[in-house]
Amino acid sequence: MEDFRLMYDVREWRHAFKLDPNKDISEKDLEKVCESGTDAVIIGGTDGVTLDNTLQLMSRVRRYAVPCCLEVSDPDAIAPAYDLYLIPAVLNSKNTTWITGAHHKAVKAYGEWMNWNEIVMEGYCILNPDCKAAQLAEAATGLDDDDVLAYASMAEHMFKFPVFYLEYSGTYGDPKLVEKVKTVLEDTVLFYGGGIRTAAQAAEMARAADVVVVGNVVYENIHEAVKTVRVVKQTGL
Repeated sequence: MEDFRLMYDVREWRHAFKLDPNKDISEKDLEKVCESGTDAVIIGGTDGVTLDNTLQLMSRVRRYAVPCCLEVSDPDAIAPAYDLYLIPAVLNSKNTTWITGAHHKAVKAYGEWMNWNEIVMEGYCILNPDCKAAQLAEAATGLDDDDVLAYASMAEHMFKFPVFYLEYSGTYGDPKLVEKVKTVLEDTVLFYGGGIRTAAQAAEMARAADVVVVGNVVYENIHEAVKTVRVVKQTGL
């Protein structure tokens, strides 16, 4: 873990925006996102993700100085020129495809061309049973706190993942659980994402998580979305 070094190091992040290539965003709103002071723009989604729409969104983000990352959900949508490639492994999936299966297939096909210094593995734990990501990944979401803490410990100590991602996708999670998860992680970076629609919610999660990922509110209330950057960066762990 100590030797994990990247041009853009996720350990230095506090805030990231996640943009869905299957959703429309105006040039004006995209400028506000990219010039907000966020640490990164992550491009990723669950459905409707194609090579064309990810490339189109990436080319628009690339006009700004903010790091641009691809969170891979479909290997067919991978293209060069991103700063980082975030690879989820859904630890609480009941289908091994989403833990190692798709990953093995991709490495078998493209491993010789991969730059491993640009790849960041994310140990995902999806907790909203109603979200598309949970349904696609067949995630076992009926977990108690000890289950989640065990997955976090596995991410750090068994798999040595640089990121553990607590994902509520569309609904606001439990800040107390996020705090508990943080206590079992030392080197692995804790990402929180899901349901953040106000700056106050972003600040609350920033007191527990290393990195707060803000998504849907970008499309619902761009002014509130931009406010989350300042409050997260002002909130200490």
